[in-house]
Amino acid sequence: MNHPSVTSPVRSAIEVSVYLLLILAVVVWCFQILAPFIPFLVWGAIIAVAVYSPFLKLRSVLGGRNKLAVLVFALLGLSIIILPAWMLGGSLIDSAQEFSEALQSGQVEIPPPGDQVKDWPLVGEKLYSSWSAAYQNLEGWLEANAEQVNAVVSGILHRAAGIGLAVVQFLAAVLIAAAMLANDTATRAMIERLARRLVGDRADEFLGLTTATIRSVAVGVLGVAFIQAVAGGVGMALAGVPGAGLWALFILILAIAQLPPLLVLLPAIIYVFSAGDSTTVAVAFTIWSIAVSFSDTFLKPLLLGRGVEAPMLVILLGAIGGMLYAGIIGLFLGAVILALGYKLFQAWLQLGAEEQPEQG
Repeated sequence: MNHPSVTSPVRSAIEVSVYLLLILAVVVWCFQILAPFIPFLVWGAIIAVAVYSPFLKLRSVLGGRNKLAVLVFALLGLSIIILPAWMLGGSLIDSAQEFSEALQSGQVEIPPPGDQVKDWPLVGEKLYSSWSAAYQNLEGWLEANAEQVNAVVSGILHRAAGIGLAVVQFLAAVLIAAAMLANDTATRAMIERLARRLVGDRADEFLGLTTATIRSVAVGVLGVAFIQAVAGGVGMALAGVPGAGLWALFILILAIAQLPPLLVLLPAIIYVFSAGDSTTVAVAFTIWSIAVSFSDTFLKPLLLGRGVEAPMLVILLGAIGGMLYAGIIGLFLGAVILALGYKLFQAWLQLGAEEQPEQG
């Protein structure tokens, strides 16, 4: 004897479960397929949002010719990445190779350790002993610590090679951004429909906040940091500072953390004065370094105007976490994503606070 009232809900539950499992399987499968490309797609979208307003002005100047505007944008974006990468990345790789070769051949000069090293907690005695051994007989120390030295050398070369990979990633992101800008109307309509599905009537408000946050961090923080890093690296390269590309990378990290690039440039100034042959070059480099260090005071208002402020701790954590997760491109991507998540979380809390009195 059949009992439709019992079997029908069970059958419906089984069918719903099967449908959900199929949908979940498709979503997981799609995610696994797209996972290697997600950082490029997200970074390309961030670039497209950050430059959308200038792109519209460029298209207007070019008489509304969308393809020509996209081509100009792509060429400018590629040149902005390739030229500094070629200048500073080459310097970084050369410096890394020279250091590795000098380390392997024992030609690196090790200064003697100070007595205060012994007083360092936990590692003082061991570090002092190893340092003294390296100072007295570097060749013997290298032979005794060959495994650790090889690991350091491999790490240096790996990081140097990672710079080239990061350049390729940035180039891919620029091309993705150009493709999005080429179809800006369709892309914007799709994003608006998705936002309305997620947050309903407040879609325009959340989209505005998202756009403002991306532009604020990508242009006002990362853009300025990139300009300072390139300018500082070019100045060091012209002044004859070894490893200018590596120091430029340190400037980039400091600038993202809202710390003055002078923390890196000051030792470089001292080096140029002590090791350089021309006082004129040293003075010019000093003036250039000071200008680079304080350039954010006028670059931020010039590039950003009024933007959405995010706490520097959020940006710093995003940059460091992003770099640990996705390499150099994560340095930029993490800062934007974490700042965006922070601002959207704040907006969500504010939305709950506004609706709570109405429910009471």
